[in-house]
Amino acid sequence: MTRRHKEAIAHMPAAAQEVVRAVLERADADGVSVLLVGGPVRDLLLGRECVDVDLLIEDPEPKRAAEFAEHAKTEGAKLRVHAKFGTASLRIGDTTIDFAAVRSETYAHPGALPSVAPGDLAQDLARRDFSVNALALPLSRVARKRHPEVVDLEGGLADLEARRLRVLHPKSFHDDPTRVLRAARLAPRLGFSLAPRTRSALRAALRDGCFGPVSGDRLRRELERVFEDGVRGLDPARALRALGDWHVLTALEPGLTAPSEAMLPLRRLGRVVAEPPWKAGRWRPWATGFGVWLGPLPSALRRRTLRRFSVRGAAAKTVAELPRVAERAGRALVKSRGRGAIDAALGGLSEEELIAVYVTSDSARRRRIARYASEDRHRRPPVNGDDLVAGGLAGPVVGRALARIRIAWLDGAVKSREEALTLAHEVARRSRRAKR
Repeated sequence: MTRRHKEAIAHMPAAAQEVVRAVLERADADGVSVLLVGGPVRDLLLGRECVDVDLLIEDPEPKRAAEFAEHAKTEGAKLRVHAKFGTASLRIGDTTIDFAAVRSETYAHPGALPSVAPGDLAQDLARRDFSVNALALPLSRVARKRHPEVVDLEGGLADLEARRLRVLHPKSFHDDPTRVLRAARLAPRLGFSLAPRTRSALRAALRDGCFGPVSGDRLRRELERVFEDGVRGLDPARALRALGDWHVLTALEPGLTAPSEAMLPLRRLGRVVAEPPWKAGRWRPWATGFGVWLGPLPSALRRRTLRRFSVRGAAAKTVAELPRVAERAGRALVKSRGRGAIDAALGGLSEEELIAVYVTSDSARRRRIARYASEDRHRRPPVNGDDLVAGGLAGPVVGRALARIRIAWLDGAVKSREEALTLAHEVARRSRRAKR
């Protein structure tokens, strides 16, 4: 294996390296050409961290992708096969290894999902979104004999050097308008700009109403990554600002903007996703992101936008209510004195809501929130509800006593089980006197 190919494998996430070596062992035994393609090649050439891996099997038989994925599957890996598209993926922890057989794509009409057919390497690279994502690096022995070190049929290397995003043909955004949303993520993350003719292609697509046929689900999935790609170094505020500058947001929903007051909190959100200030539970960065982004906008516009992006049910309720919940918790936090009061202000918030409060707060309050989230919310007082019931308390006073005990416990005023029970009975006595 040449230096470049060894370098490519070493550049991959540790979880992917064993899988790729197993794939290449099988490919060399079967005489199959396997290439690294797309974003991983781009990032390798730019010296950027590789997060996921895309492997291209130079064989038009669609089932080959699933065969290689199944062969390379390691313990704990989750395999998904998409037979219709000739693709498969292995998920190992936070790393995804995608497998695809070479294919061609056609679009029945602008904005439609592509129709996939077997193809060759040139057709596969020509269907990509941008030239810098149409690069391939041969990995297997047959691939290295067949191709130069980097396959560049679309001028991607020159565009990497010029730090520009360029679509491969003038109707690219007509065929798949969601490429615009990918451009808004990729350009700020890489520090690239749109090539002049790509800007012209975008203006033409917007003029022709390219987003009209695109479903809300497709748009939402692409926009979710605006907030999730913080792990790749993306600042969500810059992505949304780009969409605003390109007049894309108002094309998605009339009146939709990237409000200036949301930009700093969204920038903080990107940093939270990249480097969490505490060990968060399961949460949806996009839900917090949508809530912070849309919060300053008129309520009618927020509702229309959520409908356009097919955000429904409980998720829509979370996003719609998040600004109000975060503002109320933020006001309570300002008045809080002591760790127990902070716990009372923030307790009961979902992870999405807590992070919304964090990113919309000043530095002093963010420190208090981080301390609460990493330490205090996990602390448990020395008694629970069953203990109070066993001690003779009943009814609503149990909840009031537990709340008071928790505050005193976090503030250090209660340090033992006995002190907690004493406080509980004091709360009960006060409650009885109040009733009289």
